Amino acid sequence: MLLTKAQITELEQKARKLRYLIVEMVSVGKQGHIGGSCSIADVMAVLYFHKMKHDPLRPNWPDRDRLLLSKGHAALVQYAALAECGYFSREHLATLKQTGSILQGHPDMLKTPGIEANTGSLGQGLSIACGMAMAGKLDRKDYRVFCVLGDGEIAEGQIWEASMAAGFYKLDNLTAILDKNGIQATGPVAERFDTNPHREKWLACGWHVIETDGHRVGEIDLALNEAEKIHNRPTLIIAHTVKGKGVPFAEDTAAFHNGIMDQAQYEQALECLKR
Repeated sequence: MLLTKAQITELEQKARKLRYLIVEMVSVGKQGHIGGSCSIADVMAVLYFHKMKHDPLRPNWPDRDRLLLSKGHAALVQYAALAECGYFSREHLATLKQTGSILQGHPDMLKTPGIEANTGSLGQGLSIACGMAMAGKLDRKDYRVFCVLGDGEIAEGQIWEASMAAGFYKLDNLTAILDKNGIQATGPVAERFDTNPHREKWLACGWHVIETDGHRVGEIDLALNEAEKIHNRPTLIIAHTVKGKGVPFAEDTAAFHNGIMDQAQYEQALECLKR
């Protein structure tokens, strides 16, 4: 079923709110992964506020859908989504990366409600997601597993081992989402370690592949709906995105992969995201 105009507007507002919270969390004079967090905000909004089956009051509910942020440095967007859903008080967002905070620079399942696995050592999340999807099959559960990957991250060899394993075991309850924003920490992905062509490689590993605009919530929803109908194959959604989306000075800019805002930039970003 297609999203209604009202649902699209609501999800777009949620994505904007997630970006606003990301900027607030990073604040002035502190390093923070603005770029890769903002690029995936629309996808995270659709997953957390429309598509996924989950319960903030029962983070360990056995029948919940699982979401792993393999590109764990983008944890800010997941923290924002979890706070908005009610997994913990929004007041915790102001404590990001402080000693004793439940919100560290990378996801920690022992500290943060709603986090499924410790990630951020790049390349490992898809293997964990495969294990969760296999467990669901063995336990005859109908939950789905979602894994968000970075296009710089997939240069890691473990990603391709997991990709081949998922195809071999026909993990149709697994959907990977590739945040294809084209920029990694030190510059354009294509100039550092070009892993293209993505569609052809994942198809060769036995995956169903969908490409979509990662900033159009209606198209993201259609891609996720299509993935649910695929049998005997995992699905990769290649989400074409803009690094730092919504924050003008950070868009398509490697410097804001893990950048520092001054006061003027901070105020500009918040003003843009209020609109």
